[in-house]
Amino acid sequence: MESQVRGGTRWKRFAVVMVPSVAATAAIGVALAQGALAASFSVSGQSFKVTTERLDGQGFSQYGAIDSGYTLDGKKTAHPVAVSAFKSATIKNLCQSVVTPDVPLIGNVSLILKAGGGNTPVRAENLYIDVADLNADATFKNIDIGVAAKDATKGPGIAKGDHANPYGFAQQADSVVLTDVKQTAWATTAGTFKLSGLKMSLSTGVKECY
Repeated sequence: MESQVRGGTRWKRFAVVMVPSVAATAAIGVALAQGALAASFSVSGQSFKVTTERLDGQGFSQYGAIDSGYTLDGKKTAHPVAVSAFKSATIKNLCQSVVTPDVPLIGNVSLILKAGGGNTPVRAENLYIDVADLNADATFKNIDIGVAAKDATKGPGIAKGDHANPYGFAQQADSVVLTDVKQTAWATTAGTFKLSGLKMSLSTGVKECY
């Protein structure tokens, strides 16, 4: 792989840290739908899974960071993440799931959230996703690989409060299209996050988007 690639680039089923992630999550969902959340919160002890049929992102950048948080029993911990940032994004057929294990008297409880399944996609501005794992087909326009994080100016910049090295590795592109996305993430923040056709359900057992 060259340190810089200009023009259209297609990578199939690329699933590593430092590749663009899929947008759109909402287990923090209702708060995000109301507006922006600060980036500098402690993440919960539960990651969540997200699938989407297609994400169209404008003004993309990605950099490495550390999410501080807690385990489910209250111990402090930290997670290395690839932060995928978009100035704007539209997402078609979003599904997010999170499983809470070992609830007293009930057992496992699954939350599934779906949106953007009709003619109106999910829309987000200044979107940041802290990704642990990703599988997708991806097409980039005018991608630069290996820039310093502080100089990745095609995207919205390093999020306020992120534990990231401004001189560390980053990549950026004018735009990106992601299809058939499956990802695991620790957090999502957005300036605005409009969830069209929002549906949420709770059930016992383990039921996930993938």
